[in-house]
Amino acid sequence: MSHRLFAMSMSSDPNAPAYQPTESLPDAVRALLNGFHTITTLPVQWGDQDAFGHVNNVVYFRWFESARIDLLNACPSGVTMAGEGLGPILASIQCDYKKQLRFPDVISIGSRVTRIGRSSVDLGHSIISHQQGQVIAEGRCVFVVFDYSNQRVTRIPDNLRAALEHSMQVSSSAEQANP
Repeated sequence: MSHRLFAMSMSSDPNAPAYQPTESLPDAVRALLNGFHTITTLPVQWGDQDAFGHVNNVVYFRWFESARIDLLNACPSGVTMAGEGLGPILASIQCDYKKQLRFPDVISIGSRVTRIGRSSVDLGHSIISHQQGQVIAEGRCVFVVFDYSNQRVTRIPDNLRAALEHSMQVSSSAEQANP
């Protein structure tokens, strides 16, 4: 069972995946996530907390993973999480913690492509607390396209590159339309 309440694409492309609209987000959250291509919303679970009574630092990386997968699913291509053929592999990840987060709450994670290289892609993430209406963490990651048949990094396929470039345009257009 997925804990994802919804993920949405800010694309005006009629062929984009059909997700719930951003109107279901609180106004403060929607404003803070302007310019992100996908938004993934998840509940904070009681078990996400540690002995200090706040969400454990490791949980943020799991949330980034869910958001990264949602963004990749919004960019259809032959690169999949099947573990064969071509797949995305995380090369690096970083998190900057801004505020504590406690149960109960709901978070929304904005994701966007920030750079496309020959074989790697940089993503930016922002986690917003619905209760606090503030950014609680920001993250960056790099993934590479991996060829499982040859066991090596390979260049980004043209169809994925085009989808990622479109994602960057959507994010940039949304940011410019609503600064």
